[in-house]
Amino acid sequence: MNNKISNPKVEVPEGLALNEKDYITCLLTTLKDMVKNYVIAMTEASNKFLFDCYYESFSNLMMLQRKVYDVMFRKGWYQLEEQEKTKIDTKFQTLLKEYQTLSN
Repeated sequence: MNNKISNPKVEVPEGLALNEKDYITCLLTTLKDMVKNYVIAMTEASNKFLFDCYYESFSNLMMLQRKVYDVMFRKGWYQLEEQEKTKIDTKFQTLLKEYQTLSN
């Protein structure tokens, strides 16, 4: 059973020179790191004004990250993997137990 979800892959030139896929992969990685760092900055913001400034930038970066991901997915450079419902249910139960343990 093929459980990969993807689009046909757009081929790019191979070799030492950077290609479109290399650039967009680097961009997505950078955006992911920036989003993570903005989450940390928001949790450490010393006042509401600063939090709101960080949140606005965070929201814009999240949307840009999503757009870049969508481009990569459309070009077949990013794949998803479909999971069976039983595996998802098992993971959910594990996380639920962990959450209940933390909240006690």
